[in-house]
Amino acid sequence: MDIKLFSTMLKDRHFCNLEKMKHKYSADFNEFLQVLAEMYYKPIPLSDFDGNDLCFIENHALVNQSTVKLLLKSRNNYYGIKAAEDEIVSTSAIENIDFSRDSVRNILKGYAPKDEQESRILGIKKGLEFVADTSNKITEYNLHKLYMMTVGDFLEGDSKLNDGEFYRHDTVYVVGNGVEHSGVDHKKVPLLMKALIDFANMDDGINDLVKAAIIHFYLAFIHPYFDGNGRTARLVHLWFLIQRGYQSALFIPFSGLIEKSRKAYYDAFTLIEENRKISQRIDVTPFVLYFIENVYNKMSVSDQSALSRCSEAVKSGELTKKETELLQYVISCYGTDEFSTKQLEKDFGNAAYATIRSFVLKLEKLGLLTAVRYGTRTKYKITQ
Repeated sequence: MDIKLFSTMLKDRHFCNLEKMKHKYSADFNEFLQVLAEMYYKPIPLSDFDGNDLCFIENHALVNQSTVKLLLKSRNNYYGIKAAEDEIVSTSAIENIDFSRDSVRNILKGYAPKDEQESRILGIKKGLEFVADTSNKITEYNLHKLYMMTVGDFLEGDSKLNDGEFYRHDTVYVVGNGVEHSGVDHKKVPLLMKALIDFANMDDGINDLVKAAIIHFYLAFIHPYFDGNGRTARLVHLWFLIQRGYQSALFIPFSGLIEKSRKAYYDAFTLIEENRKISQRIDVTPFVLYFIENVYNKMSVSDQSALSRCSEAVKSGELTKKETELLQYVISCYGTDEFSTKQLEKDFGNAAYATIRSFVLKLEKLGLLTAVRYGTRTKYKITQ
């Protein structure tokens, strides 16, 4: 095949959509696929339903180094209340589960669940704490434990797993706009999931962020459970990154970014299925590119210079012990969001209003908080 033409096709903005490429380059399309297979597809030691290896185009799976540095940046080993709130709300919203933010905040503040919805929220909270603990390695036993605490314990009837079994015991259908495919035969699920766990723990030279997306895709592709596969896949994605040392993964709006691009998220799954009909391969490149373009390269955490200024104020002794506790709470609970003195008094729960008022005025004077005025009302936020 002419190398100039191949290069043009590889750089085509639709190169991942084989149907469009086939129409646009009909005379050269089959040869293009052949060259991809011979020179560009990198095999992944995970099988499709027919026993063939998955693959991806490594040359196109490039993550900005700034994203890698951001995720590797050391953070306190505490999952911020604001970050946890956003993750719980967003990962549920992706699957059209509407949790009340007030309920999420109550559970994150340590209140006992008052209904089934809050019990489910507590389950996801426990799941986030589980994956944040680096001593919890990725094993089949721990995956089952994570699934049960976040999803499985709340299922009823036919959606429940059989006692003593890690995965579903019957057929499941993966549905998009229509039935995209039926999940793999349940008898094959244990073997395929063991391969996924092995893949997650092997050193194979694949970029960690790319590999996390592949693991995410494969778990959803296998659909090892009757319900909650998406939520579990997103948790495992974060779990893998934490295990590989990306400590700030728990402080970025992970599921929030997916929720904002939900259509593209599901479209990536569908495109892989459509491409398979043409190439006879499961090429996960569209899913990897989705994450690079819509999630990884759009990640941010709380402004680092603002955090540094706050840290210096604590170290210098400018703040009392109570003021330090309040500042840590504001950063953890509100991030860069606005809050009122009344809200802080209620949420913190261990300081008189006069103490709260004195605290915000002092930090405003120090330049650590910015006042935002709405008529007669005033709110505050960490100065950026």
